[in-house]
Amino acid sequence: MGAYLRRLITYQSEPDSRTPAYLCLPKKAFIDKSRVPAVLCLHPTDSQVGHQVVVGLGGKEGRQYAAELAERGFVTLAPAYPLLANYWPNLSGLGYESGTMKAIWDNSRSLDLLESLPYVNSENGFAAIGHSLGGHNAIFSAVFDERIQAVATSCGFDAFADYYDGARKNWYYGKGWCQLRYMPHLSNYRDRLQEIPFDFPDLLASLAPRKLFINAPLHDSNFRWKSVQRCTAIVQEAYKVYQLDSHVMIHHPDTPHDSVHEKREEAYKLIQSVMGKP
Repeated sequence: MGAYLRRLITYQSEPDSRTPAYLCLPKKAFIDKSRVPAVLCLHPTDSQVGHQVVVGLGGKEGRQYAAELAERGFVTLAPAYPLLANYWPNLSGLGYESGTMKAIWDNSRSLDLLESLPYVNSENGFAAIGHSLGGHNAIFSAVFDERIQAVATSCGFDAFADYYDGARKNWYYGKGWCQLRYMPHLSNYRDRLQEIPFDFPDLLASLAPRKLFINAPLHDSNFRWKSVQRCTAIVQEAYKVYQLDSHVMIHHPDTPHDSVHEKREEAYKLIQSVMGKP
C-alpha cells in the first residue's frame, strides 16, 4: 500500500443498519491537500472474504480493482454486499424483500459518504466497477443513482431468459437470481421468463448517455456472451439517440468467468476518461 492508505470502516446506511466497507485513500491527496475522483468498487460473490477481495485481501486473483485504482490515485470505496461473508443485515426487519435493493440503497449512501469527504472531487460524479455479482450490482446502482457517471461491468449479466440457457431448475426460490440476496420474487416467473417486467437491455439503456464498459468473456460459465451481445445491440440503439453509441464498449476476451488484467486496464481508462486524471 505504498501509494494509499486502506481503512476498514462502517457507515450508517439507514437508522438501524451500518454497512462495512474498505476506504482506500491516495497519500498524494493528503500531501498535496488536493481533491481527487472516487470510484465505487463492488465485489463479486465470495462467502469467505466478501469485500476484502477487491482490496487484495484474499480470494481469487484479478478482483483487486479497488486496490489498483487507489494505486492510480483514485479514492475507492468497497462496501460489503448483504448476506455474504461478514455482512448480514436483517432484511425483513429493515423492510426489504430483496438483497439487491438493500445493496442499491447501501451504495447510494456510500456516495453520500464520498461526497462528504474533503479529499473527494465529485464534480464529474462517480464511477462504479464490479465483477460478477459486483458487475450487476454496479448496473442496478447506476440505474437508481445518476451520480454514477461511468459503469464498468465484468461477467455480470445476460438476458434473464438466457441465464444458464433458461433451465427451469434455476428459477425456484433460493436458486440463482431467486436467492434472498438477489431478487427472490423472480421465482414467480419461473415458467414465463419473458414476462419479467424488466431485463438487462432495459436497465442498460436507461444508463444512456453515460459511459459503459462491458466485459463478457467467450467462456463465461455463468452468463452467455452471445446473450450479452444481443443485449448490447439493443442498448446501442438507445445511445444512438444521443449520437453517442461509442460510449458503449463491449469486449469478448477468450477467457472464462474472469476479469483479466488487460480488460481491467481498459476499464480504468474509461473511468479516467469520465472522472479525469487524479
